[in-house]
Amino acid sequence: MDIRPDARLSPRLLAAAPHRIMFFVGAANVLLAMAWWTAWLVANRWPQLLSMPQPEPYAGWLHAVVMQYQMLPSFIFGFLLTTFPRWMGLPDAARWHYLPVGAGMFGGQVALLLGALGAPAGIEVGVAMTLAGWLAGLCFLGDLVLRDRNRTWHARSCFAALVLGWLGLAAFGAGLLTGNPQWIFASIKIGTFGLLLPVYLTVAHRMFPFFAGNVVPGYVSWRPMWLLAGFWALCLLHLGLELVHAYAWLWLADLPLLALSLLALWRWWPRGPKPGILAVLFLGLAWLPVTFALYATQSLVYFADAGFILGRAPAHALFVGFFGSLLVAMVTRVTQGHSGRRIEMPGVAWFAFAAIQLVTVARIIADAGVDAGAWWALAAAGWLVALGPWVVRIGRIYLSPRADGKKG
Repeated sequence: MDIRPDARLSPRLLAAAPHRIMFFVGAANVLLAMAWWTAWLVANRWPQLLSMPQPEPYAGWLHAVVMQYQMLPSFIFGFLLTTFPRWMGLPDAARWHYLPVGAGMFGGQVALLLGALGAPAGIEVGVAMTLAGWLAGLCFLGDLVLRDRNRTWHARSCFAALVLGWLGLAAFGAGLLTGNPQWIFASIKIGTFGLLLPVYLTVAHRMFPFFAGNVVPGYVSWRPMWLLAGFWALCLLHLGLELVHAYAWLWLADLPLLALSLLALWRWWPRGPKPGILAVLFLGLAWLPVTFALYATQSLVYFADAGFILGRAPAHALFVGFFGSLLVAMVTRVTQGHSGRRIEMPGVAWFAFAAIQLVTVARIIADAGVDAGAWWALAAAGWLVALGPWVVRIGRIYLSPRADGKKG
């Protein structure tokens, strides 16, 4: 049952639980980040229609930083600030633990985007605010890890990735202060293979077999720790090769990552009937082997001196296909369950998920097609169309009391 009367919406409810404030911030950041990026791409391709300033550093780099260190981590912190205490059997986060995280993540993105539009020192202030918000979250989560007597490896894995993420964002700050683009390059690569991919893989490793085992009769959960360790090692290998520009040798990491992702998809996929809210997790996961097939192909072709024939297609199969699909799937699941609603895919979530698949395909073929700039702008606008209604719905839920009348 949905809460519909606007009179019941209250910003005060955002402070009731960490997922409320952080998912709301993430939802707002989705729209703000992609509205700016879409406008910039339109202005870059059709300057006669729209004029946008070219920020320093380059807008494409800012886009990567905003998505990797502000937009997606808002949702990640919302999930982990909720689940870490439960994984470890420790007390839940208090408001003073998570409200500073939300303030830093939201204020940091607003300031950075204002800087991208020309506000003096906006980018630097935005990075500083985001670093402060991250640090507040790391202090609370790190304290839980130190107090954990059960050696919860999934929590340790996520925390390690968040620490790498903080260092990656700090590297971007160093690039701003020194003017050295190598710091910015390192920041972007760390965000992908040191932060986001390890967090997503860790959560999938812990939660996807658990979810399937709860609803699919006869499902056998398979979560060997060597699989997670293998993913970590190969992500770090890919990252290291990227940082030294060894593009011709990335296949050394990407082919094994392709093999592990296919194995995980095969072993985790639930056979037989399954509800839509479960199916979307594994459909989103299917983008992972596609991603590493593209990465490996790109590297092998480069090894043969044929250049980067796929452009940014592998990265966007990962970002839009894998990260984007699972963002919709997981956030919908958590939002439904923690708001006292049935754990199911509502129509607006199905629309978002299906549209993201089309956006992913459009962005993948953009680099190989004619008039790539037009395709880039179309894909960015498609992201807004796909997620806009979904963001509005979940935003209203976080501003509303639980449908079952419970607290939280």
